[in-house]
Amino acid sequence: MIGDQTLLFAILGLTLAGFAWGRLRYDVVALLALLATGLTGLVPPEAMFSGLSHPAVITVAAVLILSRALLNAGVIDLLARRLTRVGDRPAVQVITLTGVVALSSGFINNVGALALFMPVAVWMARHTGRSPSFLLMPLAFGSLLGGTLTLIGTPPNIIIAAYRADTGAGAFGMFDFLPVGLAITLVGVAFIALIGWRLTPQRDQAADDGELFEIENYLTELWVPESSRYAGRSVHELIESVADEADVMVTALLREGERRRMPSTYEVLQPGDILLVEADSDGLKALLEITGLELAGSESNKSSEESSEEPGESSGELTLSEAIVAPNSRLVGASAVALDLRERYGVNILAVARQGKRLKQRLSHIRFFPGDILLLQGREESLPDAMSRLGCLPLASRGFHIARPRRVALGAGIFATGLVLVAFDLLPVATALVGAAVAMVIAGLLPSDDAYRAIDMPVIVLLAAMLPVGQALETTGGSALIAEALLGMADYLPSFMMLALLMVAVMLLSNIVNNAAAAVLAAPIGIQIAQGMNASPDPFLMAVAIGASCAFLTPIGHQSNTLVMAPGGYQFGDYWRMGLPLSLLVVIVAVPMILWVWPMTG
Repeated sequence: MIGDQTLLFAILGLTLAGFAWGRLRYDVVALLALLATGLTGLVPPEAMFSGLSHPAVITVAAVLILSRALLNAGVIDLLARRLTRVGDRPAVQVITLTGVVALSSGFINNVGALALFMPVAVWMARHTGRSPSFLLMPLAFGSLLGGTLTLIGTPPNIIIAAYRADTGAGAFGMFDFLPVGLAITLVGVAFIALIGWRLTPQRDQAADDGELFEIENYLTELWVPESSRYAGRSVHELIESVADEADVMVTALLREGERRRMPSTYEVLQPGDILLVEADSDGLKALLEITGLELAGSESNKSSEESSEEPGESSGELTLSEAIVAPNSRLVGASAVALDLRERYGVNILAVARQGKRLKQRLSHIRFFPGDILLLQGREESLPDAMSRLGCLPLASRGFHIARPRRVALGAGIFATGLVLVAFDLLPVATALVGAAVAMVIAGLLPSDDAYRAIDMPVIVLLAAMLPVGQALETTGGSALIAEALLGMADYLPSFMMLALLMVAVMLLSNIVNNAAAAVLAAPIGIQIAQGMNASPDPFLMAVAIGASCAFLTPIGHQSNTLVMAPGGYQFGDYWRMGLPLSLLVVIVAVPMILWVWPMTG
């Protein structure tokens, strides 16, 4: 047994190091941990993939689908539109935005809630001439606080509810988390609105007019003369001819009065064609010298006046959108060339910004990171779907969808029915929420393909892999060993200090590893501590849930923190300035509330 514990602790140590290192995605690290425990016999072969059928995993998947369906139905858009009318006072903007995103995060995925309200925050900041940095970090922290309100607000709550069921006391219900979660959310939002936002760095705006990207000066018309050796060759060959010198993007082609938006790279050029290209001044100069193309003359300009307009401005066929690369995006680690974005997704990437600054290196050489901001160009009707398929979240608000009352009522009704079934214990939570998700698809609120895309597979794989590993921590006696070490302090510390110690430890862990993984690893330890103190496990499980959900110190502790890093222009060390006092405040408020609602005596 001691050998098994040593081996398991070694695997867990390497796993935590892998999470903190960040070079491998967290789901890959979790799978490696599962394989290691399986191959060494710490997890029985028949139990290795049991996590895939665990109710917590199914519930998380259902919540992600429901979140997407509610967004599609326009339920949250109603709130978002009204937020644009709150005025220009910064404190009012902060408390309104943070409060609304916290409330929304209690019922839909908190990353999804943040993604919806980020465009509103950016629009507010730009409209008032301020940097988005004063709003985005409060928004991210508000989404984390709001996740503590209900069972479905965040994956750690779902995991903790399942662990409570293993103790024989039954799983936590839908609103069992509400008393403690509401207390820390109200206090946290008040702190952020009154003091916290003043601790965020006030980054300068990226451009004089508040826009991160400006492309007007980079769109140029070029003419293909008969003498050009590229007449009769493809657009691809044209672009490749200057690939070593510059980045050039062909955004439109005018031929015999017919305008072709975003021509295929296999389109063969003909003499007299006019190309609308996107390039900086150096790239344009290289293109003219190498290819023999000419700047379109006055006659050409007259015949192609429409093509010189900004894409999407008049015809509405092409449009521009700023989008942020989500942590689970298929762009992460890849380049635009490797993914063949034009042909496969119908989009051009015109610019990339990282940590609030536009990258000057060639677009074809850029490998994307989570949080990068992209300036995308695509057809108006297909660009939103392309962003969804790529795993990008729209950032700059260019107007909200017109909500249809029938869809809003239908989506809200289905979701409310699922919550009622869970709240009154009429159905198990996984069954009720899966049923609600299926109803959303049948009702036409979410296409079936979008339902599958809504599932964050890295999170699902992480949970499915780490649950057996967490079980091994318990079966090998590892959790009991850690608990015994902590129980040595129980002779000197009162019970509320033990609770606070556990919460702080989990909070620190969740700032370097995924919060779901932190909950999986810490829950068995919390149960063992409770047993060693002859106390109810409920307060300790609640402490783990709060600690795992409140990662305010680093940008890597939660996807919400990662998403606001680039558009806010934040650096790694900026988070603790507001995050540290907020974390202390959460502990101070949560511990007495837990002991009041969930006493040690059970």
